Amino acid sequence: MSDNTLSYSPEEVSKILKISKGTVYDLIKRGELPSYRIGKKLRVTPADLEAYTRPSSAAPKHQPEAPAISMEKLILDNHGLIICGQDIVLDVLSRHIEKRNPSIRSLRSYVGSLDGLLSLYRGTANLAAAHLWDAETDEFNTPYVRRLLPGHRCVIVNLVFRNQGFYVAPGNPKNMRSWESLLEPGIVMANREKGSGTRIMLDEWLRSMNADAHSIQGYRHEEMSHIAVASAVARGIADVGIGTEKAAQQVSGVDFIPLKKERYDLVFYKEDMDKPHFQALLATLRSPEFQHEVSGLGGYDLSSCGEIVGEV
Repeated sequence: MSDNTLSYSPEEVSKILKISKGTVYDLIKRGELPSYRIGKKLRVTPADLEAYTRPSSAAPKHQPEAPAISMEKLILDNHGLIICGQDIVLDVLSRHIEKRNPSIRSLRSYVGSLDGLLSLYRGTANLAAAHLWDAETDEFNTPYVRRLLPGHRCVIVNLVFRNQGFYVAPGNPKNMRSWESLLEPGIVMANREKGSGTRIMLDEWLRSMNADAHSIQGYRHEEMSHIAVASAVARGIADVGIGTEKAAQQVSGVDFIPLKKERYDLVFYKEDMDKPHFQALLATLRSPEFQHEVSGLGGYDLSSCGEIVGEV
């Protein structure tokens, strides 16, 4: 066991359970074995591994179990950052924070924008990335922060701007040009999961147009990432999917049709603003080193990176 006895690597889990490493990754992928990321490394807490291996009736009923200390609590109690969100930029951010400040530990939680804000509200995370579009105001994030974090003062800091649009087959054979194209007969789409910013953007547009979402063939076909949606189009499973321009650059066999420039922000509590780990976060966002690496990835606009764009 490594990482100061706080967690296991997949390799260590495979030895403990006497199964292949590939099976461990399958268990993690299916959600049967909870996991977390520290930097690029997958980790499994002792409590989660014990819960997976222990039959539900194993504990004597007359002996209540002591509550397990979660990885989230360990990070939060030790002035670390739990960063919710799915974009690769957040992995770069986590790495740069730890490089500049080795005493700060960060943990990545790969959840969508809505679940990230709910994790912030529930106290299981202290930093959430969001790109939630509100059709009524044509505004990103602020309306959702106000609704989902009642009673809390929050700071919204820009991370990047990204282009959202259609993934289509090369040459755009179905002539997908606008949101209305999704309503054309015979179009098959690959959708994102509920709670993701991309899914909410689509659903907000459909609601504003009073369109029946379930009339779209493939609307119930959910994928868990932009890459997976683009891959579905590249493999011919769907005619179209919605996601970021960056993912289109990473998947061969798809073209990208831009629809909307979106603001991708970081949200945290205002009371945390002056704490050392959040000051380290802001300093990292504004650093030339971080911005230079993200710029080199392509597909991102960093013109407002590190700027406070709202307080709620």
